[in-house]
Amino acid sequence: MIPALEHIPSGCAAAGIMNKSGVCISGDAIMDMMSVMHSRSNGLGGGFAAYGIYPEIPDYYCLHIMFDNDSAKREVDSLIEENFITERQEKIPTRNIKEIKDPPLLWRYFVLPKPDKLVAKNMDANDFVVRLVMLINTRIPGCYVNSSGKNMGVFKGVGYPEDIGRFFMIEKYSAYIWTAHGRFPTNTPGWWAGAHPFSILDWTVVHNGEISSYGINKRFLETYGYECVLLTDTEVIAYTFDLLVRKHGLPLEIACNVVASKFWKDIELMSEEERKLHTALRMTYGNLLLNGPFAIIVATNNYMMGLNDRIKLRPLVYGKKGDFSYIASEESSIRKIENNLEEVHSLVAGKPLKVEVNKDVCA
Repeated sequence: MIPALEHIPSGCAAAGIMNKSGVCISGDAIMDMMSVMHSRSNGLGGGFAAYGIYPEIPDYYCLHIMFDNDSAKREVDSLIEENFITERQEKIPTRNIKEIKDPPLLWRYFVLPKPDKLVAKNMDANDFVVRLVMLINTRIPGCYVNSSGKNMGVFKGVGYPEDIGRFFMIEKYSAYIWTAHGRFPTNTPGWWAGAHPFSILDWTVVHNGEISSYGINKRFLETYGYECVLLTDTEVIAYTFDLLVRKHGLPLEIACNVVASKFWKDIELMSEEERKLHTALRMTYGNLLLNGPFAIIVATNNYMMGLNDRIKLRPLVYGKKGDFSYIASEESSIRKIENNLEEVHSLVAGKPLKVEVNKDVCA
């Protein structure tokens, strides 16, 4: 084979769609985007995050949980009954397809923390839910929380993303933000909880790349109560944004300057005010700098954001048409569903690109 034409797996596919007016679209569109990038995955992980899918019950936390066995589910049921008011619980609908083998038991719970538990623990509701997620992931063998936000959910597992989408019947859901991932793991196992997106509360992250600073990132996050047990470096990215933006109140753009911080040689050339800011960020949050190549799509209930590492060692492209914004590993993925784009360009290294939904969508 001519070397220039030899197929070289590129490793991981990421994609996202957002409608700023809150118009919900079916999962068919994000499935189409992922189908174009099939060869970037190897069948060891695929998944989707969807926002706006539970409009009939938007104020309840929805816990998507996977179980290896009934014993694990009974322990979680007991834990939830003790700490939460449960509005509804049910098996997550799936269809049998030959490509997806031995799936775990998949369940979702719509819950609110019991007020007396919040008082006893002196916690707000979000912190209480985060604590429960960490407790389930670390203390109850055979179960993991895939997502824990409101009016959103994560659907993921072992398989190509197109197959995972068919398995979860993604086409039956409608969302105003979709993100998706096809995995090509290089040094971590392919298993159900290790597929992307990674999530905590409303945050989700899909990632192409490899975080060589995972160890120091993990140890720093553990000092704030986050426990990283899912055997994949992307887990630290989700917890990092939750810590910096939700817990510490940093604007998203500042948080991005923590994970993709400026080089010291560039900081030295800044104005005094900027130099003080970026020096303080490096000194305070140096252990959250993400070293290594990465292209990520981060989403919450009210925005979607793309970000590359400081050198841009992984591709990420933005496109726009009307109220729709798209981010993907490849431009072809975007053009698969919208060929008449008003705007299309690659993201700049280390510079976040954030698109927001209108304020009344999540009011």
